[in-house]
This record gives sequence, structure tokens and C-alpha cells, in this order.
Amino acid sequence: MKKTFFFLLLLFVFSCKEAPKTEQVKQLFQADITLLMQSVVDLETLIKSDASQDKLQKQFLAAHQNYKRIEVFSEYYFPEVSKAINGPAIPEFEENDKMILDPQGFQVIEEFLFPTYDKKLKAELLKETGILSANLKRLNRIAESNEFTDAHVFDALRLEVFRIISMGITGFDSPIAQKSIQEAEVSLEGIQKYYQLYTDNESDAGLKIINQAIKYLKTNPDFNRFDRAVFIQNYANPLSRKLYQSQKNLKIPFFNEMRGLKTNAQTLFDAAVFDEEAFSGFPDYKTTKEKAALGKLLFNDPILSGNNSRSCASCHHADKVFTDGLEKALSFDGKSFVKRNTPTLNNIAFQRVFFSDSRVNYLEDQAVAVITNVDEMHGSLEEAAKKIKNNKMYIEKFQTAFPKKEISAFEIKNALASYIRTLSKFDSKFDQYMRAEVAFTSDEKAGFNLFAGKAKCATCHFIPLTNGTVPPNFMKSESEVLGVPDKNGKLDADLGKYNLTKAIIHRYSFKTPTIRNITLTAPYMHNGVFKTLEEVVDFYNEGGGKGLGFSLENQTLPEDKLNLTDLEKKQLVDFMKTLTDKKYLNYTK
Repeated sequence: MKKTFFFLLLLFVFSCKEAPKTEQVKQLFQADITLLMQSVVDLETLIKSDASQDKLQKQFLAAHQNYKRIEVFSEYYFPEVSKAINGPAIPEFEENDKMILDPQGFQVIEEFLFPTYDKKLKAELLKETGILSANLKRLNRIAESNEFTDAHVFDALRLEVFRIISMGITGFDSPIAQKSIQEAEVSLEGIQKYYQLYTDNESDAGLKIINQAIKYLKTNPDFNRFDRAVFIQNYANPLSRKLYQSQKNLKIPFFNEMRGLKTNAQTLFDAAVFDEEAFSGFPDYKTTKEKAALGKLLFNDPILSGNNSRSCASCHHADKVFTDGLEKALSFDGKSFVKRNTPTLNNIAFQRVFFSDSRVNYLEDQAVAVITNVDEMHGSLEEAAKKIKNNKMYIEKFQTAFPKKEISAFEIKNALASYIRTLSKFDSKFDQYMRAEVAFTSDEKAGFNLFAGKAKCATCHFIPLTNGTVPPNFMKSESEVLGVPDKNGKLDADLGKYNLTKAIIHRYSFKTPTIRNITLTAPYMHNGVFKTLEEVVDFYNEGGGKGLGFSLENQTLPEDKLNLTDLEKKQLVDFMKTLTDKKYLNYTK
């Protein structure tokens, strides 16, 4: 059967070699979908015939690799269908319908087959493979009417390189079988196949890089030992740069649209490669120097609070990376404490939701929520606007920042958010290392490889932002159920996102924050329970709340112990220290 499909694939190539490049791409893509569909049918057949565990696992891996061959365009053009085919094996809450949706696809099936297969679950497994087959048929149907353009093809190819870096080699979609390195190899073969259509030169630099990258993956297949730092620096970054340059040489235009990751990104680690404005949502929110300067004044002025006694800076100290160093900040009444730990404001512009429970979607709304909260600032933007209108200095600043508008709640919150959007730098040692500007120590490099490999940190704290905003499209920020303890060693009572959605899967769920500048943002977690990074690493090493013995059925963090050695724990912390921005380095000494 496989020989037949490879023959059909070759037939497609020869039949369309005189067709436009985009038509050739489409033909190859459809041929690969057909191959993928058949490989899943073969898996179903083996399950029905009670084949051995070894055969089932091998066929599953073959089918998943076939998905990796089409991932470049499946994820690009059909993200919702792709999520049903290869999304995480955790339930999802549908905001509009207030429904919990069960996971589907390869990652669900992987849990049935790895590490061992229980034949008692045969009926359930067949149900899941049937759902997968149906979703693949759906993909095949909608792909038939899809039109490719050269610009889309090259955009998709570079995004696939970024996906391999941030999700592929980290084990995001092969969490149990841990065949991510082999699957990255197949993803690169897919890139190679489509890119090759655009060059007649067999010695093309791009093809050469791909071949070298594939060879490196083949010779270094062990997930835990794989050197991701070397792979990114020596192969992935040069490849995405070459794809960018080839697109320019071919005079294929880049999209002129606003995206979280800029459309002309050469690598995932370029300076200013992320666009804060793409995360803000509305044209009126656009950040300017004048707005940011005004926002900084307002941020440090108690005029926004109800009794002119507290400013935003009262809890977000610039010398502490805009945290306060406390478990929880003192409440407005001066007697009690607020509910949660004060988060850093640095780099929060690159998120799609805000607050630990994800209750607002824009920075402007976050500013409003804090100012009007009775426990935090107990203020009113409308009342603040009245006070500001009596201040000559502010009147001039507002006229400069908002020349055609009055002083109102909108201008205040937009100025504050504009200032916060400027608190994002990508000049840490990590960033410089990924740009080949500085070297890592051996322990820092080992720590990065642990972070993106064995320790599984990067499957939630995605590279390079290190927050929960999902690459490479950066359109969604995730929350996780970790099972964080309180200071008494019991499961913390804060229900997190559940208070907002009332969805059972969100009990104890909290947004995944950035860990940039993490050495300066202690104490850690939403409740400030951990005082040191070493304590945080120990918590994850034990498997989160379940590893501590908590009954937590909806925990999304894998409960298996990481089995990190003392040296590996130290190396992990050493890497996290490289995430400190330049301007904060003096504070770490």
C-alpha cells in the first residue's frame, strides 16, 4: 500500500512540474494528505486485528510523521481543523457556548498507545481513531478548494521553522512517546520538498542548510540529550534567514499586515521582531512616544487613586522589574492584603489575556480594573479626569499626546497601557546568545537544553517570549492547572480562572506568565508561596500538585517526576538567570 502511495506522489510531481509553482505546492500537499489518511486507516486496521503493541506504536509514529509532512500548510491555512487533528490532549472551554470540548487527535491517541497499550481500551481507541479519520477527511475536503500564493507559501515555510523551534523540538506534541526530534526531521523534509520547487539549483544554500539540519537530527535522536542550542543557532536560524532572503530574491512580496510576530521576521530571535501594537487590538490604542511619556507620569502619580495616596508604582517598583518583592501587596485599607502576588509588567504586552485568571483581554482594561478595584486603588477614571483637568502640566501633556481629544477615561487608560507596552526589551544574554552575539557558559547552555527538553518548561513557557502565548501565531495565551500549594503545604484555595468561567477544567487554573527577569521577581506563583527559584524547580520536579499528593484530576501539568539531578536543577536556574534584561543586571549582583 505504501509503495502505491509513493508512486502516486511521484506521479503528482511529474504531472504538475510544468504547472505554476503554487499549483505544484497544492498537488503535493493534497498527495501528502492522502498518504496521511491512509496511514490512519492502516492504524485502525491494526487495532481491529489486535496487532501487537509494537506494531501499533510503530504505525502510530508513522502516521504522526505523515502529519508532520503536511503541518506546514495544515497549521497555516486550517488552524482549527489542525487543532482537532494534533492539538493538546486536554479539554478546552468554548467561551461563546460555555461548553467544555473534549480533546481529539493524535495526542489523545498517543496516550492510549504509550508507554503501553491496554487492549481493554480498544473500543475507546477505535472511537478516537475514527474521529481522527473524520477530521482528516474534513481537512482533505477544504484543502481541495484552497488557493495558494507564493507569498503564503514562503510565509508558511518560515513559520514552520519557528514552530519547530518553539514547539517541535520541545516535545509539545509528542509528550509521551518523545519522538519530537524524529518528527522535526520530517517537518524539515516537508519544508525541503516545497522550497525545492522554487529553486533549480541543487546546490542552493537553503537546501544545503536543510540537508545539514536533517543530518544533525538523524545523528542526535535522543530527546533528553539533544542539543537544542546548537540546532537553533547553527541550523534553524540560518534556515529561516535563508528563506527570507530567497523570498526577497524571487521578488515575492511580504504581507503588509499587523501580526504579533512581524511578517518580515528573519528569525524568531531578531531584535524588535514582535509588534506590541498587534497585541493591543484597536487602532485608537496605538502607542506613541507622547502617550508613553504621559503614561509614565500617570503611572507614578497617586492622582489616580481614590484618596490620592497610592499610585500604580506603589505596587510595581521599577527597580524590582515592576513587582514589589512581597507575597501579596498591602490592600488599600492598609490592614489586609490583596488576593494575589504582584506580577511583573515587563513584557506583559505580548499576551492575549491579563491578570492571573485571564479576566481581561487588553492592557487598557487591565489598567481600569486595577484603578477601580476597591482593594488596590479604589479610584475612578472619571474622577481622575476631573482632577487632571485642573492641573496645567497635565493639560499640556494630554494635548500633546491626544491633540484632537478631551481628557477622559479613555485617554488615561490608553496612556497607561502605552507606557506599559514600552516595558519590553529583548536584550538579555539569552537573546544575545541566540543572535550569536555572546557565548553561554557550559552550565547556561545545559540549562537551556533542559528548559526546552527534559524539564519540559518550554512546552508551557514558549520560546522566545517564555510566557503562555502560543507560537508561532501568538493569538492565544494559555492557562495551566499546576496544583500550587499554600504556605501550609495544602492545595491553595484560590480557584483562579474558575471564578470567571465556572468551567470545572478551570478550577485552580492560572495564566502562564513570562519568566523573563525571573531572578528579580520573587516570590513566585500567584500566591507568592515559593521564595526561591530552587523551590520552584523542586515543585515542578515532583510533578506539581499531584506529585505532592493533592487530588487534582484536572491538573494540566504532567504529574510524572522529572528526575532532575542536583546539577541539572542548578543548570536550569543558571539558564533562567540569562533571561535578565541588560538594564536590570546591576540589580542581580
